[in-house]
Amino acid sequence: MAVFFANALDAVATFWRIYRNDGVTLGFTSHDRDLTFGNIRHSAAPGMLPSSIRRTSDLSPDSAEVEGALSHDSIAESDLAAGLFDGARVVIGAVNWETFEHESFYSGTLGEVQRGQGVFSADLRSAKTLLEKDLVPRTSPTCRAEFCGPHCGLSAARFTRRSTIDFIDFDRNSLSASGIGGPDFLDGQLRMLDGPQTGMIFGIVHAAGSELVLDRPIASGNLQGTAVIVREGCDHTFATCVDRFANAVNFRGEPFLPGNDLLARYGTAR
Repeated sequence: MAVFFANALDAVATFWRIYRNDGVTLGFTSHDRDLTFGNIRHSAAPGMLPSSIRRTSDLSPDSAEVEGALSHDSIAESDLAAGLFDGARVVIGAVNWETFEHESFYSGTLGEVQRGQGVFSADLRSAKTLLEKDLVPRTSPTCRAEFCGPHCGLSAARFTRRSTIDFIDFDRNSLSASGIGGPDFLDGQLRMLDGPQTGMIFGIVHAAGSELVLDRPIASGNLQGTAVIVREGCDHTFATCVDRFANAVNFRGEPFLPGNDLLARYGTAR
């Protein structure tokens, strides 16, 4: 294990790596020149600074933040707006820029990214955030299972189609794909297979005719003919599960359980 700050003067710089979900890996360092170690080139980015990192031994979440100027070519405001950094894995550590000994101090994922006037800031979430997930299922009138997930039982391949983009309306943040359309794709997913948003998954928030409105901005670099994979959606209601999918046996909900509004009702004479 590398030892840092043991001497009065140390050749130490901070570094951070960003592993995006589309397969792109970016490395940065606070040093005044680029450093290559661990088979990753870390670009000098003195405008980017990680805040103090708080790590605890109990179950309270670890906290950290990174902020900087949108001056480096690797981090553009358009990429942040397009969601290319959403959920990316982040590693922060220190490196000896003479010997290239390095040690990671923090790892997590990028949370909410805020932008404004040429700068950005992002919260970093450690693995402890998984402990905040409620593992006890709660009653609900709608299905709690992920569509085509392990508890749903339906085959994702049955409701997934590969297509190409015919038209993009950037003002409406919508597109049309060859052979894709109709209300069955509402609440579905679309994944780009090419272009600047390769590998990103978009939610379909509106489907009318051949138009699919997406839940995050479509990057301007996407072109007609871009390959996509589109999967149908489900509104998680019992009626849809029965009538459309004939999958009532796997419905994970309580559609006939009285809700909280029953407590607020007035008694009526019969």
